[in-house]
Amino acid sequence: MTTQVMKSAGRHALKGSFVAARAGGKAAVYGVRAGIRRTQRFPALPDLPDGRYVDLPGRGEAFVVDTGAPEGRPDAPVLLLFHGLATTSYLTWFSTIDELRADHRIVMLDQRWHGRGIVSERFSLEDCVDDAALVLDELGIDRVIAVGYSMGGALAQLFWRRHGERTAGLVLASTAACWRANLGDAMFYPVLGAANARFREHYRARVQEVRSSLAEAAVVGGEMSTWAWAEFRSTSAWAMPEVLGTLGGFDARPWLGEIDVPTAVVVTARDHAIATARQRAMAAAIPGASVHESPGGHASVVFDVHRWRPVFLAAVAEVVERVG
Repeated sequence: MTTQVMKSAGRHALKGSFVAARAGGKAAVYGVRAGIRRTQRFPALPDLPDGRYVDLPGRGEAFVVDTGAPEGRPDAPVLLLFHGLATTSYLTWFSTIDELRADHRIVMLDQRWHGRGIVSERFSLEDCVDDAALVLDELGIDRVIAVGYSMGGALAQLFWRRHGERTAGLVLASTAACWRANLGDAMFYPVLGAANARFREHYRARVQEVRSSLAEAAVVGGEMSTWAWAEFRSTSAWAMPEVLGTLGGFDARPWLGEIDVPTAVVVTARDHAIATARQRAMAAAIPGASVHESPGGHASVVFDVHRWRPVFLAAVAEVVERVG
């Protein structure tokens, strides 16, 4: 009898986490759509650079944007940009791409299970950063400054860990060294992981369905809210349980003190997604890391860009100067 009760409880826990993850995805979609419609501080849509597919043998085709070096500056620093959770490269970086590519060569790609990224059997942070390294091989680029926002910050940290010889510096924005911040997280992520093990094939099929429906090339123009909504929807909400479950296992704290490249951390002071204290703790653990504070919240890269962008650009400029 006890065994039957335990099995029943397990099934209900898995079903509950599945429903919660699905509902969370819907809530995120609603929140972003409402923000796009209502905010009065949404930045203008710039003339975005085109992307193309780069074949990574044995891995799939990565959707890559490469701006090339600025005119007359073939040796300009290369910035490798990692985007945030549930977004794409364009959607994370559109508000700063013009300023960045004026003085740098920009390379960015849609990560696995996001936008036009590779839909693999399962999502892996290690696969994402290894994809990026192979893209650099294809482009003939040796070393980069790795720049990451939110989830992209975890990827930038891991890029240094796995490809340190190619990492000249780091810029980490609105991110942390570990996604498990409290007892609630310690309980949530294992349950989510168990649900993912059971439902992963369903998630993957739905993500692939959305990926297959996308146009061969991303639409990089048009009216701002229409473009942003379409770009946001290019990442399936069904990807979120798998990606969040993987992020729940990320923990860079044991090796942060080994980072030996110039590093700047951009802290968002009113961040309710990744607590400011966790962002500062990460910065304090990285030798020589500088801290640049923006007054807004986690979505400042889009909805508070007028205050966030100067702080972020100053952090990039500092790292470039220290590397140079």
